[in-house]
Amino acid sequence: MNKSSKNKRNKGSDQVAEEPKSDTKIKAVTTAIPSEDSGNRWTFLTNHAHVLIVLHREPAIVLREVALRVGITERAVQRIIQDLEEEGFIRREKVGRQNHYEVLTVQPLRHPIERHKTIGDLLQLVSEEVPEV
Repeated sequence: MNKSSKNKRNKGSDQVAEEPKSDTKIKAVTTAIPSEDSGNRWTFLTNHAHVLIVLHREPAIVLREVALRVGITERAVQRIIQDLEEEGFIRREKVGRQNHYEVLTVQPLRHPIERHKTIGDLLQLVSEEVPEV
């Protein structure tokens, strides 16, 4: 395989980049860092968690704004809020023409691996400032 076809095949992937030829061969390893526009859109938390976080921070927020912040449709936010309310993670109260949401922070997380922690623990974790390195 010639050098030209090898470079074409490896283009855009995490590969070993060769330095120009010299007496000593040195290779540098490149690591891709995902960016917001890279197409890598998975996250460690679900949309349910994202909606819960937004509602906790701003209990009187309108669903349209929740949808914009989370990056999903308003209808998806409605379904998630219905799920969270039915399972006892939030309480909705009508205040005039607006809804006011209360996150029930003492509820345990749902998955067996994390059931020993509460919604409040999760909210505290994501609200803490991360020191810069």
